[in-house]
Order: sequence, then structure tokens, then C-alpha cells
Amino acid sequence: MKLTSKGRYAVTAMLDIALNQDMGSITLAEISQRQDISLSYLEQLFAKLKRADLVRSARGPGGGYRLSRSAAEIAISQIIAAVDEKLDARKCEGRANCQGGKQCLSHRLWDDLSGMIEQFLTDVTLQTLLDKRIKK
Repeated sequence: MKLTSKGRYAVTAMLDIALNQDMGSITLAEISQRQDISLSYLEQLFAKLKRADLVRSARGPGGGYRLSRSAAEIAISQIIAAVDEKLDARKCEGRANCQGGKQCLSHRLWDDLSGMIEQFLTDVTLQTLLDKRIKK
């Protein structure tokens, strides 16, 4: 289990769009400049975010990206899953074959932890993070 830059950057880029899309579609160049994320890396991430129907794009002048639905309807777990990030604490990924084909002694601990992480990231939406940002 490891949250890599892929998941962090995807969440940050989605938050950037949520914060700024009232002014129109957001280009990846704008996100790249504001968040200091490589443009080519954003292009890779947004291909996956678009495939997962989390963003919509428009081409041409004034084109760019917008969220596909409200920030309250996009869970952080959806963003992380869209970019193929796995936050599973279980070595066996839930198959219960962690030790020589059998369930290891600590399987329940890692199983419970994986469930808690998934539930936490499902309960937190982009809107939750925007609301916390405004309160500070």
C-alpha cells in the first residue's frame, strides 16, 4: 500500500478544476502552472479521469476540462481508482492466500485497515475538501 504522486496529483488537479471552473473550462497548462505538475503527466492522468467519466473536455478556443458532475458527487476514492492507484494494505489483495496459499495470522488486521481506508476515501468528496479549505 502506497499513495504515489499519481494519486496525489490526480486529487490536486481535480481540486484545481473544482475551485476554478466557475470561470470556464480549465486547461491542463493552467493546472500545470498553478500546481507545479508536469503537463505531460497531467495529460496521462486526465486520459484516465476522462475514461472514468470524472471530467468532461471541450476542444478549441475556450476549451479545457470541467468536472462531469458536482464536486459533492465525486468521492476521492473514485479519483484514486481512476488513475489505477491501489491502497490495499493486504499483501494478498483480499484473496486470503497471503502465506503459502493460506490466510496469514494478521490477515484480519490488514483486511480491516483496507476497509477503513476505502470507506474514508469514499466518504470524502471534492466538496468536503473545498469546504475545509474555505473554513481555514
